[in-house]
Amino acid sequence: MDRLFDLAFVRPPTENYAHCVSTNPDRNLIDVGLARQQHREYVSILKECGVEVIELPPLEDFPDSVFMQDPAVLGTTRAVIGRFGEQRRAGEEKIFVRELSEHKNIVGEILNVDSPGTLEGGDVIVTDHAIFVGESSRTNREGGRQLAAYLPGMAVTTVATGLFHLLCGSAYLTERDMMIANEMVDPRSFPNFHFIIIPREEIYACDALYLGERRVMIPSGFPRTTMKLKQAGYKPIEIDVSEFHKGDGGVTCLSSPVYKIL
Repeated sequence: MDRLFDLAFVRPPTENYAHCVSTNPDRNLIDVGLARQQHREYVSILKECGVEVIELPPLEDFPDSVFMQDPAVLGTTRAVIGRFGEQRRAGEEKIFVRELSEHKNIVGEILNVDSPGTLEGGDVIVTDHAIFVGESSRTNREGGRQLAAYLPGMAVTTVATGLFHLLCGSAYLTERDMMIANEMVDPRSFPNFHFIIIPREEIYACDALYLGERRVMIPSGFPRTTMKLKQAGYKPIEIDVSEFHKGDGGVTCLSSPVYKIL
């Protein structure tokens, strides 16, 4: 399998999900029941593509906890626990550490990003030969430096971004192919990659998850992105994640993959 993970952690939305931290103008229109339905569909797609899914319990005190990408960067030999740049999410990572301690045979050594570093998983792009860390409002340079120190065998590069998270404007697929919104993320930050350019008006579709065998999960409703992926030989799997869009989340946000190369 050419994807970088075969296992992922997920967590369903809580009763309080509608109180999540969001800048989306439709955040007050979140339908929690629909969000749960969309989350079940998301999990079903992962499983249908052969990904083993570990479903963790909801955290009612943390409305944003459905966005499992952010608390950590997981690998089969180590787990780097981040430190939230968004203080209203602080505490989620401590619960995740306790849960991971029950799965040490899966993730290996647990390491922590310490103050003054901040690191959120939504700013980390893992490829098969390098890691890129977005320097954003949520992740700072010190957080990227600590991640690099924990991964001495990997090339770790910092990428400046004005986006909420780096994964909001770029996504690694396979064979050095990367989706990128080049008006928002500079392609020169990723030397020796091939780019599928996503137009700015469809940037939300750039938050995509590669599931192996040329399959790419993307949010539904972005026809130009779908067309570009097909033209590049990929098989888009469209999913409605409208309620997570309202919460400033996307396709990658909903799972924490365990990367085989880390």
